[in-house]
Amino acid sequence: MRKLLTSLILCLVVIQSSYSQNEPIQDTIPAENKVDSTSTKNIGQFISHQTDVIVGSLFGSSRQLSNADSIINKFDALPSFGIYKDNYFIVGTNLFEKPTDMNSDAKFQVSIRHRLTNSTLPFKTYFFLTYTQKAFWNVFQESFPFRDLNFNPTLGLGRALVRDNRFLGTISFQFEHESNGKDGEDSRSWNKISFGAYLAFNDRWTFHTKAWIPLVDGGNNKDIVRYSGWGLIGMDYSSPKKKYNAGLLITKRGGVNLNANIIANFSIRLFNDDNQYLFLEYYNGYGESMLDYKQYRQRLRLGIVIKPSFISLY
Repeated sequence: MRKLLTSLILCLVVIQSSYSQNEPIQDTIPAENKVDSTSTKNIGQFISHQTDVIVGSLFGSSRQLSNADSIINKFDALPSFGIYKDNYFIVGTNLFEKPTDMNSDAKFQVSIRHRLTNSTLPFKTYFFLTYTQKAFWNVFQESFPFRDLNFNPTLGLGRALVRDNRFLGTISFQFEHESNGKDGEDSRSWNKISFGAYLAFNDRWTFHTKAWIPLVDGGNNKDIVRYSGWGLIGMDYSSPKKKYNAGLLITKRGGVNLNANIIANFSIRLFNDDNQYLFLEYYNGYGESMLDYKQYRQRLRLGIVIKPSFISLY
């Protein structure tokens, strides 16, 4: 049906253009200029219509997202400092192996953001800072040593995507640094110039993607892109009132084959009208920890997560 509709629209455009060329000239404007003006107008209308068709097919109706101005104003009114990504504490072990103090650990993440400007910049863009710290803690070993700490500060520019006052999502440009703060042979670090998009299809389904240009400056991790990748895609689902949430994140590793690191998670709200959840995460692939980025893991962990309480415009 959509192909038929597109064909009919194209036919109408061609017929209209032909009619304009054959129509007698009633004024002093050159014929070729009038045809070009009409054709340009028709092409513009056709492109606008097709854009509306694509947007309408991808982005469903939504009460929460149908007033983009109020969403942006509410975001501006929020405190500039807050939660960025999920903040969690989880414990687990490798799958299909007998649990030991060597293949079991705790993992936690602290992620915050600070909005430097409101939507006062051109095109209603935002400058922001974020900081994410991820820790791998060997809580089952004597003296409870931290295996690795990963630090990820960023500076970014974000903008909301809006069409007909429907909030569609956001796009962002960021400069990121990631390292583990160690020296010598255990030192790992790299920088990334990343481009991201977040799309809210409706009140339940969201899609996000990011690709980056790697700037590897760590002498001990020259091949990190091969294991930690050059881009990712993710999909998230939330039940009504966000009582249940599920997510899937796929990071494409280096090479031309279909290799990828996969993270799947599921969370259940513990208390009504709160943002604390029981959290289950499954990791399969390489690059989970910067220190051991060449080590393959298939690990399942369970714990608690605190989620952002509002749509992120980053």
